[in-house]
Amino acid sequence: MSAIVAIVGRPNVGKSTFFNRLIQRREAIVDAVSGVTRDRHYGKSDWNGVEFSLIDTGGYVLGSEDVFEAEIDKQVELAIDEADAIVFMVDVESGVTGMDEDVAKLLRRVDKPIFLVVNKVDNAKRAEDAVEFYSLGLGDYFTIASINGSGTGDLLDAVVKVLPEKETENDDLPRFAVVGRPNAGKSSFINALIGEERYIVTDVAGTTRDSIDTKYNRFGFEFNLVDTAGIRRKAKVKEDLEFYSVMRSVRAIEHADVCILMLDATRGFDGQVENIFWLAQRNNKGIVILVNKWDLVEDKETNTIKEYTTRIKQAIAPFTDVPIIFISVLTKQRIFKAIETAVEVYNNRARKIQTRKFNDVMLPIIENNPPPAYKGKFVKIKFCTQLPTPYPQFAFFCNLPQYVRDPYKRFLENKLRENFNFEGVPISLFMRKK
Repeated sequence: MSAIVAIVGRPNVGKSTFFNRLIQRREAIVDAVSGVTRDRHYGKSDWNGVEFSLIDTGGYVLGSEDVFEAEIDKQVELAIDEADAIVFMVDVESGVTGMDEDVAKLLRRVDKPIFLVVNKVDNAKRAEDAVEFYSLGLGDYFTIASINGSGTGDLLDAVVKVLPEKETENDDLPRFAVVGRPNAGKSSFINALIGEERYIVTDVAGTTRDSIDTKYNRFGFEFNLVDTAGIRRKAKVKEDLEFYSVMRSVRAIEHADVCILMLDATRGFDGQVENIFWLAQRNNKGIVILVNKWDLVEDKETNTIKEYTTRIKQAIAPFTDVPIIFISVLTKQRIFKAIETAVEVYNNRARKIQTRKFNDVMLPIIENNPPPAYKGKFVKIKFCTQLPTPYPQFAFFCNLPQYVRDPYKRFLENKLRENFNFEGVPISLFMRKK
């Protein structure tokens, strides 16, 4: 699970530009996933091999400047609670403002690494002007220009030095996070499984504010169930508690082995549910999709399970090898099937294939369907193996790895899935120089 870095500060100091710069550099190089819907204010970045999650708190506050003033203290306090390090951004053009002083006052009481960053410093005169930010009482500062990236390297060197080592879970039990929009029935699902009203279930969206862990031990299964606050669309994240629950859900996804993604059948697989799906996929988590409230869908004739499934698969393509189960928490229909499936997906994610067996299956397929020639060069794949990582990653060794294009990688992934059971689990393929 990666550390969290929060970017705080008043509006218009360049937080989003800085945020985009950090995640795009990674998106472009590390994350060539096709069709990923990216969440605007949460992303992953890495610097010198240290991976961390980045939260741009500014993205959560909507409305005019004065609304912002009322909200900013809450935002900063929440970021302080959740983050492992805080980047406090100010702007050399406007100098020290009252709002900056308010934020600094909050940050001075905090026992966490704080980086004061003066943005828009792109010449020597401005570097001199930055001296006035010593008055904020946060010690030394970094000067950057997030528009062109100057100075960000030194800042990131300092940030990654203070981030905690990746935590290892002491608890060996699988962790299943129940995620989805508010009011999809997540808490009711957990209550139905456990058979006791552990959570207060009401009709008010977003009752669950925190991630809550429950040990589950029935029918021969044992694991931790994590209920998350519903992740909701940004326009709705007005209250500080909502912001908190989004951060928590992000943590829960990163922390889980399998994400049980619940959606309300009457609302469909909308953009918000899709975002959560890609968040789990990009974190290489096992995924099971539960379509809840199937008993409430009126027009079952035209809206059959098959059609509904096809629509979901179109939305999540090319990663369509994901179990989709139609349930009703109210009538307890198929809720244990959901858990059995989550256990299967957990086992698929941990599956290891012997190198010899893997080559015996994949090399003949490759021989019959070699990669297309590129620029007149022929690619020869000689050997393949599964990498020793916590989730399935495979390396294919060949003479010209740079000439293997994405469509061929997808072909290999499809063949791999046909021959080995990785249902519900994202797979990464790497082409390596022989």
